[in-house]
Amino acid sequence: MEGLLPRLPRGERVSGPLLLGVRHHGPGSARAVLAALDGARPDAVLIEGPPEADALLPLAADEGMRPPVALLAHAVDDPGRAAFWPLAEFSPEWVAIRWALAAGVPVRFIDLPATHSLAERVGEGPKDLEEGGEGEEGKQGEEGEDGPPSARVDPIAVLAGTAGYDDPERWWEDVVEHRGGGGDFDAGAAFAALAEAMGALREEYGAGGHARDLVREAYMRLQLRAAAKEFGADRVAVVCGAWHVPALAAKTTVTADRALLKGLPKVKTDVTWVPWTHRRLARHSGYGAGIEAPGWYAHLFAAPDRPVERWLTKVAGLLRDEGVPVSSAHVIEAVRLADTLAAMRGRPLAGLTETIDAVRAVMCEGSDVPLGLVRDRLIVGDLLGEVPDSAPAVPLQRDLVRAQRSLRLKPEALERELELDLRKETDAARSRLLHRLRLLSVDWGEPAAGRGSTGTFRETWRLRWEPELYVRVAEAGVWGTTVESAAVAKAESDAVAATALADVTGLAEQCLLGGLTDALPVVMRALADRAALDTDVGHLAQALPALARSLRYGDVRATDTAALAEVAAGLAERICVGLPPACTGLDGDAADEMRHHVDGVQGVLGLLESPDLVDRWSGVLRKLALRDSVPGVIRGRATRLLLDDGRLAADESGRLMGLALSPASAPADAAAWIEGFVGGASGGGMLLVHDERLLGLVDAWLTGVPAEAFTDVLPLLRRTFSAYEPGVRRTLGELVRRGPTAGGRPVHAEAGTPGFGPGLDEERADAVAPLVRLLLGGGGEGAGDGPVGVAS
Repeated sequence: MEGLLPRLPRGERVSGPLLLGVRHHGPGSARAVLAALDGARPDAVLIEGPPEADALLPLAADEGMRPPVALLAHAVDDPGRAAFWPLAEFSPEWVAIRWALAAGVPVRFIDLPATHSLAERVGEGPKDLEEGGEGEEGKQGEEGEDGPPSARVDPIAVLAGTAGYDDPERWWEDVVEHRGGGGDFDAGAAFAALAEAMGALREEYGAGGHARDLVREAYMRLQLRAAAKEFGADRVAVVCGAWHVPALAAKTTVTADRALLKGLPKVKTDVTWVPWTHRRLARHSGYGAGIEAPGWYAHLFAAPDRPVERWLTKVAGLLRDEGVPVSSAHVIEAVRLADTLAAMRGRPLAGLTETIDAVRAVMCEGSDVPLGLVRDRLIVGDLLGEVPDSAPAVPLQRDLVRAQRSLRLKPEALERELELDLRKETDAARSRLLHRLRLLSVDWGEPAAGRGSTGTFRETWRLRWEPELYVRVAEAGVWGTTVESAAVAKAESDAVAATALADVTGLAEQCLLGGLTDALPVVMRALADRAALDTDVGHLAQALPALARSLRYGDVRATDTAALAEVAAGLAERICVGLPPACTGLDGDAADEMRHHVDGVQGVLGLLESPDLVDRWSGVLRKLALRDSVPGVIRGRATRLLLDDGRLAADESGRLMGLALSPASAPADAAAWIEGFVGGASGGGMLLVHDERLLGLVDAWLTGVPAEAFTDVLPLLRRTFSAYEPGVRRTLGELVRRGPTAGGRPVHAEAGTPGFGPGLDEERADAVAPLVRLLLGGGGEGAGDGPVGVAS
């Protein structure tokens, strides 16, 4: 790889500060920094980063500090205005910090203070939280008034293209990552060569579209001058992005640098250490200074020798743990293939590309499915760092940490499911904590559909801790010093500010789920006020389900919900009165929305434990089913709900279907009726499977739709029947193909279909009873008395 970077004589270095230009999160740069510091033994180390964090640097030597970690700076008055400076074990800055602390020499940050950079972040959203330049060697600096991304120069890409590479990552691996471990490696010459290359680029492109860098570099030069005056120019080492090295070495005046910094806005900031993850170091996460493969780079930095062999052994172990049959022979062959590919491609060592190709061909048999697991678990990884308890934190963060430890809920970067049994004290406390955090917009957990019991005493959560949640906790700190007090204050404030009835009912539900009884009086007053003023039946119907669920949760959590029950009953009464006229004259979209409201009320009305309300609701449904002015989708749904509740005979439902599908009905209205009756997740497909008379009515209507109207009703029908399971659709097709029933019973019951007998063969049924008993745990031979004894 000769000629990829300028060659300098071994050990040549210009007098003055030792400028170590690096690629952030580059293990090759980290090894070179360590070698350069060991050789130069400077009296002070200056690092690109926020000076406000200087007091936190000694924590890097704490035993409880385990990278990846990040410095978090946020505005005191607006915690959402924040920035991160991530550091991994293989980050050159982290290596330099650890070296300085071990050597007992001063170490300082010299980048533009966060008090200025955060002051310019007004109005920026969470997507701007991660620090990092766009498209350069991975500078960690702030983004300011830079040019558009298309106008910004990526120096690594330019150098790679000059060397004939189409992949900047592969070029960097070849010239840096794979050439830093040999005994003949000269770190000083490598840094000088990279500085010379960057100097040529700066001469050609100037700031390269990163206009904000000019201000940052002016501040860094001022700090460098101060350190050189204090320790001597030859006794200072600077670790910064390689892009900045030419600017720091440039001859400028103090006056000119101070002029660039004049008039910068300021904001009061707080800084602390927070855990980070390998996944958030990855470029695909949106981190501007990110790298493609954090897990791979961590391996290259930590492996003492034979990195390819050790890496492929890790891959084999992961695949074996996931049930993929991989042997030692696979590893040996994969190593050979990776080395052969590297030699064919002219690379000094097999890189990530070669190992991926070898794993795909040898261990995955050409499939990308198991390879996706390798990318996710190893190439990127889910390693979550740790910070010591002595690190500064807002009181709310400390209370959250205490709760996490007492409840044994460890934050993890890897997503996992948590099943909770609310009858157990610890699980109930975990549920309350997670619900309180959701109310505070700290979405550590997300409710998920459980695989087990659907009872009210069980909950399933999907947990995943992201670094941004530390910012959310800091933001929520304005509401209180503990999770409970902050959630109560936030709930009361939201209740007073809410304008929609559904928002207040949802808030009441959250308060009950989170055990926030102190907030309920304020929430209930707001709920009563909004309910009294809101006359929109749709709003009332939208609000009722949350109230009814709240009553159920109150029972599980032993909460007094008498006031809630009174409001819910009042809403239900008003819905029963106002729903029929509200369903008249609706267009298609409004009718579909109202159909969902009807489903919601039907699903929760039984939770109110009021037989009179249930009877009244049935009367409302009957009115909707019989009123011609009501849209077909609502009439069909009302008919179906009455049928399912046993309040409408099968013959009567067939008569109503016959009327809805008669030639006098418009095809579009008839199709909407069918959608309401058998559409969605209501189990309508199975209803048609088991009631072939209804299926016959649908079939007869469909075959009679005029050709000119069929195109209009096709979208509705497709939406209705596409929601059925494939097996249901297949059975319906077979029933329609077979033709009508005989004597009101399916044809196969008349022994006319192969595979079906004329009746039940009791002797053959008895023969399987012992096996069924064993499967159900009811004992073996002789247990029970025939088929009925299976349940015994």
